[in-house]
Amino acid sequence: MKILVCISNVPDTTTKISFTNNNTAFNTAGVQFVINPFDEWYALVRALELKEAQGGNVTIIHVGTAESEPTIRKGLAIGADDAVRIDAEPNDAFAVAEQIAAFAKDKGFDLILAGKETISYNGSMVGAMLAELLNLPYVPMATKLDVANNVATIEHDIDGGTEVVECALPLVIAANKGMAEARIPNMRGIMAARTKPLLQVPAITADKLTSITAFELAKGRTDCKFVDASTPEKLVELLHNEAKAI
Repeated sequence: MKILVCISNVPDTTTKISFTNNNTAFNTAGVQFVINPFDEWYALVRALELKEAQGGNVTIIHVGTAESEPTIRKGLAIGADDAVRIDAEPNDAFAVAEQIAAFAKDKGFDLILAGKETISYNGSMVGAMLAELLNLPYVPMATKLDVANNVATIEHDIDGGTEVVECALPLVIAANKGMAEARIPNMRGIMAARTKPLLQVPAITADKLTSITAFELAKGRTDCKFVDASTPEKLVELLHNEAKAI
């Protein structure tokens, strides 16, 4: 089975966020970047489990500049067989999907996996766009994946519950929490990652449909107001007039 896993390069969750260029660009100074957790913990690890059980090859693909190669090498250390870096700035979801689709369209992948979203932008768009560009079925928010006889059985979250679907390969799946358990690279994997193939691919001319106007930090927490249990009408008044929640 040939599996392609899309990975993103995101700031570590402990990063202190700030912006530059009049709040139009993320300040990367001193920031530690990691593989997007939904891509690593769920999509990549489940791909590796399927390969270990059934044989095959797991390729990771990333759209980004040379600065992201340490992140790609971590994916190889976890167990991916080879990697592809498309040399382009990943600053638009549709452009990223076009870059990946252009590479994957004639490679015969049986499964294409990605995380349900990145923790940096939370857009949840690339997987669906990629499936459309490749004319493949798409299952989002997947929490369980099994493959047998060229058919994937997938559980995924829907409003109010869980749905189980079956779909013939190939298809695109966006992995959610529950798909697999995180793996930590061991020393053998880290050493092997240094010699595994990392193919650099030039970018195609892709359509950028969005641009950043400005970033704004979320408002910090405000002081907590306590309301006596004997005066629920006061709570209603605060929620209505101050919090604007009702």
